[in-house]
Formats: sequence, C-alpha cells, structure tokens
Amino acid sequence: MHGITTSAAEVTNVSKHGFWLLLGDEELLLPFDQFPWFKQATVEQLTTVEWPTPDHLYWPQLDVDLSVSSIRRPQDFPLVSQH
Repeated sequence: MHGITTSAAEVTNVSKHGFWLLLGDEELLLPFDQFPWFKQATVEQLTTVEWPTPDHLYWPQLDVDLSVSSIRRPQDFPLVSQH
C-alpha cells in the first residue's frame, strides 16, 4: 500500500464544459468531452467523490473509477467507453 490519503478530493467549480477537482494542492480540470461519464451528472453526484489512494478516485453515485494519472495525462489513456 502506498499510504493513506489524508486530504479529501473537492470539486471547486462546475461549468458547461467540465469541472475542476482539487486534490491536495493540485487542481485538475476534467473536461466533459474527455470524461463523458460526468456530462449528465448532478452537482451532488460530481461532488460525492472519494480519494482512497493517491492515484485512485471513485464517484460512488455514478459508479465511476478513475486513475489520477488519466486526468493529468488523458492522451495516455485512450477513451474506451463510448457514452
């Protein structure tokens, strides 16, 4: 195990183009065109996010798991699911 994340993940802004996620001192943009699973989500669904390990995020209300690496470098993780 790599350690336990003590900070919570926090959604700081939502727009029609995507949303911003604060992980510790790093803020990441998740554009809906690259992360289509979130496009129809409610604010409550987006903001209910768990950060169980440094490279794993989980949205339980949407049943979506993402690697933090896939947000930082989406070009390294081609979109597999068509939504």
